[in-house]
Amino acid sequence: MQPIGKIIILVGVVLVVIGLFVWLAGDKLSWFGHLPGDIRVERKNMRFYAPITSMILVSILLSLLLWVFRKFF
Repeated sequence: MQPIGKIIILVGVVLVVIGLFVWLAGDKLSWFGHLPGDIRVERKNMRFYAPITSMILVSILLSLLLWVFRKFF
């Protein structure tokens, strides 16, 4: 059970670091979510938002990060 505990702690630390980054650099990331390809529909009674391009970018960055992590560890 010890390896599972270490993994949970590591995931928690990573989430805290990501949270601090978003909190401190949030105003510099205002372009994120407003990329070309992100679908935004605003009507009188309805708002719909689908950040397709932003999520593709996040997926590519996470895949690259995990690939580098697996390559070195």
